Order: sequence, then structure tokens, then C-alpha cells
Amino acid sequence: MSGRLDIGGPLWIIGCGTMAGAMLGRWIAAGLDPASVTVINRSARPMPDGVRLVHSVPQASRPAVLVLGVKPQQLGDIAPLLADVRPGVLLSILAGVEEATLAARIPADAVVRAMPNLPVAIGRGVTALSSASAGPAARALAEALATPLGLVEWVEETAFDAVTALAGCGPGFVFRFADALAAAGAALGLPADQAARLAVATLEGAGIMAAASPESPAVLADRVASPGGSTRQGLNVLDADGALVALLTETLAAAARRNAEMAAAAR
Repeated sequence: MSGRLDIGGPLWIIGCGTMAGAMLGRWIAAGLDPASVTVINRSARPMPDGVRLVHSVPQASRPAVLVLGVKPQQLGDIAPLLADVRPGVLLSILAGVEEATLAARIPADAVVRAMPNLPVAIGRGVTALSSASAGPAARALAEALATPLGLVEWVEETAFDAVTALAGCGPGFVFRFADALAAAGAALGLPADQAARLAVATLEGAGIMAAASPESPAVLADRVASPGGSTRQGLNVLDADGALVALLTETLAAAARRNAEMAAAAR
């Protein structure tokens, strides 16, 4: 990517696992100076060139942005270590941990919740943002960090569990669908490895078409399906009694309930 991502000061990342690491990689690709980044991580996982890796919270500086990337259940252990840091913006990617809980545990000028999904690693992800405390400057800073990751959507915190279930967990559900599509192809006689390649490529192409089209996925599905044709026959199975919508509604509801449970545990 061209240009330079400048957040006006140091960026700290507390806990740099798969998701936070993917975000960091995209930020550096977008022009963030690696020398401005400090990662506080227990493990010595490889970092991009120029990024500072430490194993305890630095005491002599104040970050412009502190990205909280630990597991939600680690908040109680991490928060006391950050009591005197007071970042300009606390950007939390902790699933299920509410803004009020974060603000009470970790002092910051502004708190922004973010829910990225795994395709942020290739700049094609979704990041939902929510904040009641952030002013225009803090919101602009959070959005500047989210933009290189893919689609950015601001949502009310009351919708955050639903967004997390749909977009945050969604890649896992899509991967499972791809696996099931491949297994169904293999059941019809295709070699398993070939069926897997066909399934993934089909999902990739269909997804790109859906993203580029002004029409809804429902309209696109109907356009593919000629009356009396094979696609229509298959869609009839998926559409019967609303079974597919019911299944996915139940799937997302289960994920949203778990987010609510984690929020209650973190309070």
C-alpha cells in the first residue's frame, strides 16, 4: 500500500496473537513506522523488523494508542499493570468485554471497542467499531487504524454481540460451509482434494461478485438459478421451510450468547 499511516505517537500492543499480529502486519504495510510500535507479549514470537518486543509494560512513556489484544479472561491480570499508562485511545479487540468495563479497569482518554475478523490479514476483513466516550479525534484515529484492514462499520454497543457473531465469527462459519460443500462434492464421486479446491475457488469467486454487485445476494442467487434447472433444484433444498436461515440464526445466536456470557464474567 502507498502513503503513510501516522497516528501521532507510539502504538503499544498488549498481547500479539493471531489477530493482533495480522492487524500489525497490515498497519506496517500501510506505512506505520515499525519503530513507533512496542509489543508487550509473554512469548517471543517473531515480530516485523523494527518493532520493539518487551515482556513487561514500559514505565517511562505514554502511548497514543494502546491495543488490547489479550484473551478476555486475562483482563483481570493485565488491567492492574496498565493503571498508570493512560493511553490517548484504548482500542480493545476483546470479545464480549464492554466499554464501561474497560474504562473502569484501564484509565484512558477514550475507549474504542473493535471487532476485526481474520481476513484483516489480507486487507479484506471487517472491523466493527463502537465507542460512547471517543470524541471526533479519537474516532478518526480508530478509523484510520481500521481502514487498512478492510470494511469499517461503526455500530452501537448494543449491537456488538450480534456484529461479533456475524462478522467476527463469520469466517469460521464460512470455512465450515466450504468444508461441507467440498465433502458433498466428494460424496458425489469427486476426489476429495479436487472437491476442496473447487469449493474454495467457488466461494472466492462468488464472494467477489457479491461484493462488487449492486444487487443483493438473494437477487444474485435467483439470477444464477434458471427455472427448472439444476441450481434451482439445489436452492429448493436450501430454502425448504427456511431451514438454512433458521440454522444460521441459531448459529449466530449461540455465538452472541457466548459474547454476553463473557461480558458478564468481565464486569
